[in-house]
Amino acid sequence: MTDLTELSQGDLFAPPDPVVTCRTLEELHGLIRDCTKCEEVAEYRSQAVPGVGPADARVVFIGEAPGRWEDQKGEPFVGDAGAYLTELLEKIGLARSEVFITNVIKCRPPENRNPKTPEMENCLPYLERQLALIKPDLVVLLGRVALERFFPREKITEAAAVPRKKVVGDREITFLPMLHPAFGIRRQDLKPEIEKQFWTIREVLDQL
Repeated sequence: MTDLTELSQGDLFAPPDPVVTCRTLEELHGLIRDCTKCEEVAEYRSQAVPGVGPADARVVFIGEAPGRWEDQKGEPFVGDAGAYLTELLEKIGLARSEVFITNVIKCRPPENRNPKTPEMENCLPYLERQLALIKPDLVVLLGRVALERFFPREKITEAAAVPRKKVVGDREITFLPMLHPAFGIRRQDLKPEIEKQFWTIREVLDQL
């Protein structure tokens, strides 16, 4: 138990963290849409893209960041990579409506550049709260940026399709890194490997 004598007056009367006190995804996503922590992306975006899917999804997919189409529609993975993701899900017997899809950062970076470390740090509480509320059995990390957010010393080419566990908040979660579906759009020769990796999702779910 914390010794109250060690707390400053500011600690005792600090307002509760609004992210942690969110009890529903709807409430949390409202905070995300109003967020202006990252001035550059907040000015550049059309809208924030919190994520879509059921609040009790067994599987959560985490990508890198919204792109142009996602920024316009307000939903993640709605461009070519999103269409391919839907196709991959159907191949392993999952409907897109069954899973929750989001990104490491919730706003489109200018000119689709890579997310900056401060931007990822600002969005991390939102992402962790999403996982805490959804309580998924499995989190699929799509691509290098999503992998490095949770496992910073691993490389996607070596980690892909290998499940591992990590405690996030107060829960141990099974994570499964994957090559990003966008690779299959840019390089058709990688599609067989990506599809093979996606079958690991079904195998892990059947074991959980």
